[in-house]
Amino acid sequence: MILRTVARWFPLAVLAVTVSACTDGGDDSVTIYSGRNEDLMAQVLEDFTAETGIEVQVQYNESDVLARLIAEEGEQSPADLFLSQSPGAVGFLDQAGLLAELPEGVLGQVPEGLRDDDGRWIGVSGRQRVMVYNPDLVDESELPESVLDLANPAWTGRLAVAPANGSFQDFVTAMRFQLGEDETAAWLSSINANDAQTYAKNSAIVEAVGRGEVDAGLVNHYYNFRAQAENPDHPALNHQFATDDVGSVLIVTAASKLASSQNESADALLEWLLSESAQRYFADETFEYPLASGVEPSDVIPAATFGDVGGIDLEELEGGLTATRELIIEAGFEG
Repeated sequence: MILRTVARWFPLAVLAVTVSACTDGGDDSVTIYSGRNEDLMAQVLEDFTAETGIEVQVQYNESDVLARLIAEEGEQSPADLFLSQSPGAVGFLDQAGLLAELPEGVLGQVPEGLRDDDGRWIGVSGRQRVMVYNPDLVDESELPESVLDLANPAWTGRLAVAPANGSFQDFVTAMRFQLGEDETAAWLSSINANDAQTYAKNSAIVEAVGRGEVDAGLVNHYYNFRAQAENPDHPALNHQFATDDVGSVLIVTAASKLASSQNESADALLEWLLSESAQRYFADETFEYPLASGVEPSDVIPAATFGDVGGIDLEELEGGLTATRELIIEAGFEG
């Protein structure tokens, strides 16, 4: 399961940003607004320029900030492409009619289940939700098949979550869609009643689990693999929930093209992001799941089977991400 999202994923307040001007250099250059940070994307974009000779103008910021900016700029936006940390921001722009239908040559490089059913975005890389745990504190027999099992009092004081983190909120929104409001609220209230420990972000949870500060935590899979790459003595392990469990939701990095762009170099960059070179970078350097057809994950990452991520429409889910945040707060967490 993944998320196809809409405008209501965003808070009502519009965030103001200052963006440096980007000059339209024609088809020998391309402008991308990236919700993924420079440390992650710079090398891939530099490799694209070295291979093609096409210069890349890039603006980095939070995905929701950039989506709001594109909506304000409308047809006058200098951006050709938008790369979002998660599907929410592209869903917002799709609802506003600001995204182009991608060429079949681009869409065809990604399996149908890992792209928008309407052809407005493609998944470039993916992060699976998992439970990271310290094997010195959690016996293998205790590992739950479902994330819902973590509501059991046996996990009192042993679980860490990051309620203000976007990935946790994406996961809770998926739970709302799959299980409904009442069951999701009950699960959140139960883990809070079980004294779930709260952290600001995934990496902090992984570090705490490694130190033995807390037994286990809910995170994106790649954080623990990065920690192991940096420190081979890092003891924590990942546990995958059942394939059909909401706890194993796949959160994709989504790439899209603006309807206002007539730049063919934008299509070339999209194809590059799905190339063997770029996909291997995401797989081997950031430990994400590559989503282009035929590209395997890193040898250190376990295989995973994902359901259809492109056809779930949350338009009927009242309140979207704003309602998810409210539900998390109502359960007793600071969302």
